[in-house]
Amino acid sequence: MDILILAILIATGTYMLNAKEQRKRIVLLGKHLSHYQIEKLMEALTEGYLRALGESTDERRDQIWSLLSTTETQLAEQFGRFAAEFAKEPEATTRVSRLALALPFAETILPSATFDMRKALAIHARGIAHVVQNTGHLSPKDRAYMMTAELFLMQHTCHWFCKSKTIASARMLARHQTPHEQLVASVSAETRNAYLSLTQGR
Repeated sequence: MDILILAILIATGTYMLNAKEQRKRIVLLGKHLSHYQIEKLMEALTEGYLRALGESTDERRDQIWSLLSTTETQLAEQFGRFAAEFAKEPEATTRVSRLALALPFAETILPSATFDMRKALAIHARGIAHVVQNTGHLSPKDRAYMMTAELFLMQHTCHWFCKSKTIASARMLARHQTPHEQLVASVSAETRNAYLSLTQGR
């Protein structure tokens, strides 16, 4: 009975410490995001892509692609500024545990099992910018597909920072029916290589 009570106390304490740390991360990320319209632009862009892909004529699709180019540019510019602003945060507040589940103080106790959120956001900023600039000379449809993957992977990283990798992956499946592995496979090779090197310590 004593062992059961001790286990309950440990579990409760772990949960409370995790919740406290996660609230700090959510507040930190939210503080920076509040200066921008990144989420609104992401929503407009992904909805616009779906609308363009659903059009039956090339002429109408081309019109929508053209209109979306302004939104893409705005998003890339705002996310670049957001990443640069977040990069000014001290490293002690930007470490992310590579462990599947959240553990209190894992970033302090196991620093080798962490990565820097500032570097992750810089990778995503470059990835989004490259798709907007179309450095790979992709068709509008392929660009839309890659941009969506870049944005969703970035969103996964933000959820990972705030909660854990497991929760981030579960949210991606629930909201977009897309496994984390598929997102990684669908972004540009430059983003994928830099992302895996950072998050997996390759």
